[in-house]
Amino acid sequence: MNNNAQGETRQSLHGNWSSRLAFILAVTGSAVGLGNIWKFPYMAGQNGGGAFVIVYLLFIFLIGMPVMMSEILIGRRGRRNPVATMKLLGEEEGNSDIWKWVGVMAVSAGVLILSYYSVIAGWTITYIPKAFLGEFVGTDATSISKLFDDFVANPGSVILAHTIFMAINYFIIASGVKGLEKAVRFLMPGLLLLLFILFLYSLTSGSFLDGVKFMFTPNFNALNWDGVLTAMGLACFTLSIGMGAIMAYGAYLPQETSITNATVSVVIADTGIAMLAGLVIFPLVFANGLNPGEGPDLVFKTLPLVFGQMQVGTFLATIFFVLLSFAALTSALGLMEPAVAWMIESTEYTRKQCAATIASIIWFLGLGSALSFNTMADFKFLNGTIYENVDFLTSNIMLPLGAVFTTFFAAWIMSKNSTSEELDGHSLTYNIWRFLAKYFSPIAILIIFLQAIGWI
Repeated sequence: MNNNAQGETRQSLHGNWSSRLAFILAVTGSAVGLGNIWKFPYMAGQNGGGAFVIVYLLFIFLIGMPVMMSEILIGRRGRRNPVATMKLLGEEEGNSDIWKWVGVMAVSAGVLILSYYSVIAGWTITYIPKAFLGEFVGTDATSISKLFDDFVANPGSVILAHTIFMAINYFIIASGVKGLEKAVRFLMPGLLLLLFILFLYSLTSGSFLDGVKFMFTPNFNALNWDGVLTAMGLACFTLSIGMGAIMAYGAYLPQETSITNATVSVVIADTGIAMLAGLVIFPLVFANGLNPGEGPDLVFKTLPLVFGQMQVGTFLATIFFVLLSFAALTSALGLMEPAVAWMIESTEYTRKQCAATIASIIWFLGLGSALSFNTMADFKFLNGTIYENVDFLTSNIMLPLGAVFTTFFAAWIMSKNSTSEELDGHSLTYNIWRFLAKYFSPIAILIIFLQAIGWI
């Protein structure tokens, strides 16, 4: 049997997405996370606004899309978990099964990322009742900061939030591809609806144009080499590449679905949500005379202070933290599914048993990150706390290397027959993908990698 025949007849052991839309919602959900909301808008504003956005979109086309297409085509070609798929396709192409270690690294990266991501995501869930009960109303900056600092200083509270978030992940993943599909069909439209409600309010804040100027006014003088590298890194990793999620989801993609069209849809949705989030956050921040920021301080200190000064602040704050929780959950599902699929295919255990095992491992690994903010805050080595070390290892080493090896495999190891069957080899799009995946994308990601570890 030749490669083409194998690719056509092989079926996923876990079922398929019921439609192209289900796949797009799932992959967009995996790509849209906390970074879209608390990192991208601020990075754009600080690095030349529209100039940064232009460079970012260019890199999305030159790096993000070719790598994402590579992961999807590998996943659909193999129809297995990332480890088994890389091993299987490597052998089919007459190469070594050593490629399975790329799959191992991707799945491991997903598990490690979720171990600390779950801790942070737990904070967003904890803040929903705080917002709903009006704990931000009429407070000042000192009180808001103390509220957050007291929360993260309590190991019991942080671990409980981490536990709740992982339990939600378990129940969704345990119900299989159909459960995943039901979840994203609810969570993603819900996320967009909540974001749109906040956007409508932001339009009336009186500082909407200030937010637009902060994010989109092109200032090429403010865009230096570091800003270009930041845009390159965000373009590469905002799409959840290098961590097995896209490959695992690609394994469930129906054969008749166009990978190129699906990728374009995901990129538009992911970028659009990040920009819309900025147009929600910054007008509200500017309207209250505060300085914009990024990361946890923006979400858990600056914005609660903003909501606390608004007449409908309790309502908007509740919506905002539900929105954040939805974004965190859709990303977490993509991080957990590859490891669960790997265990299901490698053992005799049921999906529920495998999901429980993987969730427990991730929960246990997450304890180190949870305690990094309180009882083990002074325990530092290499790059800092346990949380900071795991973040550095995954973000700066495992994900870039995983993306490079995956793209190299698709463009150099897989035959043109194999890749052209998945990507419509007679099209201009295929030839552009093949050129970018062979030459530009891997080199660009290696530059990101070398910069991240301080070699350039």
